[in-house]
Amino acid sequence: MATLRQFEYLVTVVDTGSFTRAAELLHVSQPTLSNQVKALERMAGGPLLERLPRSVRLTPMGRAVLPHARAALADAERARGAARRAAGLEGGEILVATVYSITLGVLPPVLRCWHGSHPEVGIRLLEFRHARELRAAMAAGRADLAVGPVPEDWEGPVRELGTEEFVVVLPTGDPAPADQRGRIRLADLADREWVQYAPGNGLAEILESACVAAGFRPRVTVRTEQTAAAPLLAAAGLGPALVPANLLPPGFTDRRLQPDPPIRRILCAYTRPEPDPLTTAFVDTLADHARV
Repeated sequence: MATLRQFEYLVTVVDTGSFTRAAELLHVSQPTLSNQVKALERMAGGPLLERLPRSVRLTPMGRAVLPHARAALADAERARGAARRAAGLEGGEILVATVYSITLGVLPPVLRCWHGSHPEVGIRLLEFRHARELRAAMAAGRADLAVGPVPEDWEGPVRELGTEEFVVVLPTGDPAPADQRGRIRLADLADREWVQYAPGNGLAEILESACVAAGFRPRVTVRTEQTAAAPLLAAAGLGPALVPANLLPPGFTDRRLQPDPPIRRILCAYTRPEPDPLTTAFVDTLADHARV
């Protein structure tokens, strides 16, 4: 039977891309590390890693095993934390999985409130580019709860937090036509070059889908990996950007317009089927203080 130590060795080798670096991080000799990975491979029935001259690469069998190894390590860490909390040894830590835009726009007031009422309980954020990656991480047991768009076919508790509104950001004085209520049809921006998000970012798909629904595909002047950079690039005149309204910082003075029809997404928190009391308390804080 595989041990947690063997899973830890496998995950560390994959994350570092090197047996040498993994051995240094784990404070073991490289032969010991290699022997334990080989033992895990014998148990699994085949090679999990392909040893290359300067790196390692997962085999198809390794890709199948890796999520289970991560989940086992995460479960063990949560069990350790629960035991120490029960013994009064530490406050513990909650693992919160989310997507980049939610970290920036939705969570800051939640985290401030939580820290004020539970200063002994830490928060670790696991951030992903897309809601699919977020759901996969939760299914693999890598986090205590997820905050993001409503997942499909989720078996555990799902708690709706609210509806997130998107706005179009433009520089102050931009002549884009809008009505008296500050609404604009995306079709009126079809001739513009847009600020777009990097491939794989869920917000890139939202912009693409909204523009296609308006009858055009957006031409792109710049793509950004950093979600928070999109409104700043738009304000600098590089093209319109479609951003969650909660992403804009207080005092943001450049032009923001409401798409007509509106672009929205429902956000929620979801957990495994039987969340512990600490996770449930954090979800309650989310429901009360999330900036949606």
